[in-house]
Amino acid sequence: MTRITVDVNDDWLDAAREVLGTDTKVATINAALRSFALRKQAVEIVAAFDSVPMDFAGSHEGWRYGGGRDLSRLTEDAQATDAA
Repeated sequence: MTRITVDVNDDWLDAAREVLGTDTKVATINAALRSFALRKQAVEIVAAFDSVPMDFAGSHEGWRYGGGRDLSRLTEDAQATDAA
């Protein structure tokens, strides 16, 4: 680990400590840096997915079989169950 000496804004440090739930200054700074790095990775992942062309043609049919439930008769099925 790199050891550094740096002046940190106390109000920001306290706010970060509260949000991150950390107990020490070192833990707060490390958690904040980790959170920032993870957020950057998430942005890169979303950008990668955004750059891939997706064809959703026919996907509504894919959800009817095996991937979901046909809700077109939901009301009728519920009423039939209640009547039984």
